[in-house]
Amino acid sequence: MATAFARTVALYLLLIVGIRAMGKRQIGELEPVELVLMLLISDLAAVPMQDFGIPLLNGALPIVTLLSLSMLLSFFSMRSVRFHRLICGNPTTLIENGVIRQDALRRNRFTLDELLEELRAQGVTDLATVKYAVLETNGQLSVLLYPDDAPATPRQLGRPVKDDVFLPAVLVNDGRVLKTALRNCGLDAAWLEKTLRAHGFRDAREVLLLTVDGAGKVLCVGKEAKR
Repeated sequence: MATAFARTVALYLLLIVGIRAMGKRQIGELEPVELVLMLLISDLAAVPMQDFGIPLLNGALPIVTLLSLSMLLSFFSMRSVRFHRLICGNPTTLIENGVIRQDALRRNRFTLDELLEELRAQGVTDLATVKYAVLETNGQLSVLLYPDDAPATPRQLGRPVKDDVFLPAVLVNDGRVLKTALRNCGLDAAWLEKTLRAHGFRDAREVLLLTVDGAGKVLCVGKEAKR
């Protein structure tokens, strides 16, 4: 039992380290090469977890090899545009100047129903409003509307807009004070205590979330059990 637990933990940590080294990607954003890698690794990791007759090193070696190969391919992809296109392919324009490219649909085995479904997922129900629709290498569809059908921006309307968008910094997370974030915002414990009291809290442990942005706007959400 202890051996199975130790082998599972070791392989799990190895996979976490390897996947983190690949970079942050969601499943829907994986390139074909990365998707194949994930499928192979899942199979390779399952065998040494269950078969104690296989030395752990022998089970981990193929996983490390695949992860190393993936990082090597990523390195060459960043250095060479041609190599990246060879490995990942090229984006394909499915709609160009409002015209559906049926040959492109057939080459990518992309049905008309799938095209309409992807357009609806982006809030587009009228094909006549679409100027370009591009099938990206990760399988996602990028849609560009005609200017007359796209939402107008303040710049297009000639109206200046004040930049009041700031990224909030989390200072309290589930009752825990993030001291580094507090210092980075130029704030101290006295400010935090004063802010908590202004929102009706005696201690940070009663707070689920507390943020402050560049304009000084504070968001304070208390825990339900402490309210």
